Amino acid sequence: MRTYNEKVSIYHGMASTIALNFSNNFFPIFAITILGATNYQVGLISSLPPLIALLMTVPAAILLNKAYTQKKLVAGSILLARLCFLFIVLLIYLPSPSMQAWSFLIIIALISVPNTVANIGWQTFISGMIAEERRGQFFSDRNRLLTLVGLVATLMIGIVMREASASVSAYQILFLVALLFGILEVYFVMKHEEAPVQIDESVEKKKSMDWSIFKDSKYVSFLAAALFFNFAWQMAWGLFNIYNVRIAGATIFWISMFSVGSMLMQFFTFPLWRRWAEKYSNLRMFIWAAAGMATTPFLVVLSTNLYYLTIIQTTSGFFLSGTVLILFNLLLEKSPEQSRTYCITTYNILLALVAFIAPQMGIVLLEMVGMESAMTINSCLRLLSAGGFLYVYIRQRNR
Repeated sequence: MRTYNEKVSIYHGMASTIALNFSNNFFPIFAITILGATNYQVGLISSLPPLIALLMTVPAAILLNKAYTQKKLVAGSILLARLCFLFIVLLIYLPSPSMQAWSFLIIIALISVPNTVANIGWQTFISGMIAEERRGQFFSDRNRLLTLVGLVATLMIGIVMREASASVSAYQILFLVALLFGILEVYFVMKHEEAPVQIDESVEKKKSMDWSIFKDSKYVSFLAAALFFNFAWQMAWGLFNIYNVRIAGATIFWISMFSVGSMLMQFFTFPLWRRWAEKYSNLRMFIWAAAGMATTPFLVVLSTNLYYLTIIQTTSGFFLSGTVLILFNLLLEKSPEQSRTYCITTYNILLALVAFIAPQMGIVLLEMVGMESAMTINSCLRLLSAGGFLYVYIRQRNR
C-alpha cells in the first residue's frame, strides 16, 4: 500500500517526464535542424547545464538547508525553469541563425539555474519522505511508471510529427506543451505533505559544508567511482546527437523511436534490476550495468541504418534502467544519514564539473580522431569505469 506522499511523488514524476520528453529530448535536433548549430554548439547543449549547476549547487544547498519547508523552494524553481520554454518558442524570430543558436544556448544556461535548486531540493526532499527499506521497491515502481508515461508521450510525438522535422511550428508546439506540464509539476510538488523544519535558535546554525564526509571511506570510494563513470558516460552524449542527426539522418520520428525503444526496455527491466540489487547488493549489480553501458558507443557506429540504431538504443535501455535505478540508490546508501544533504551536495557539485568537461572532451576527441575512433575510445573508458566499481566492491567486501 502506497503512502500519500509516494502517490503524489509519482504524479509529479509523470508530469515532469512529459515536460522533459516534450523539450529536452528534442533540443539537439532543434538546434541542428532549425538553428543550424555547429558541433561545438551541440556539445554545449550538454555542457552548459552542468557548468551552471557547478556554480549554483552551493547557493542552492545553503537555501535548502535554511528553508523551513523545501517544497515551496523546489516548486518555485521548477516554475521558473519551465517558464523559460517561452523564450525558446520566441527566439526563432531573432534576425540571424547565429544569434538564434547562441541565444538558445543562453536560455539553456538560464534554465539550469532554477533546475539546480529543483534537482538538489528534490533529492533531499524525497529521501526524507521515503523510508530506507522502501526505497528499492518505490524507486523501481516509480521509474517503471514514469518510463511508461514517457514512452507513450514520445511515441505520440513521433507519430504526430513524423514529417515535421524541419517545421518551426512543430517545435514551438512541443515546447508550449512542455510548459503546460511544467505547471502541472509545480501543482503536484505543492501537494506533498512536508513537516516544517523545527529550528532551535539556541543551536548553532547549520554549516555551509561538512568536510568530515571525506573521512567516510565508503562514501569517498563511491564518489570517485561514480564521477569517473559519469565522465565516461556523458562524454558520448554530444557524439550520439551528432551521429544520429548529421551522419545517420534521423528525423523527429526516428529520434522518438530511439527513445521509445529504450524506454520500453527500461519499463520491463526495472523490476529485474531491483530484485537483483536486493539479492546481490546495489554495488555488485551496478558493475554489470556499467559494463553493459560500455557496449553502446561501439555498437552504434557499426551502421547508419535507422532500424539497426533503434535496435541498439532498445537493447541499451536494459543497462540504462539498471544505471538510473541503482546509481541514485547507491548515493543514498553510501551517504551517512546525519550528513546526507552535504554528501548529495558534494556529489552534485563534482558531478556538474565532470558533466561540463565530459561532452566537450567528446567533441575534442571527435575532431582529433573521427567519429568511429571517438566512440570506440569512449566504450573503453566506460568499461574501465565498471572496473572502478569492481575495485570498490572487492575492497569493501574484504573489510
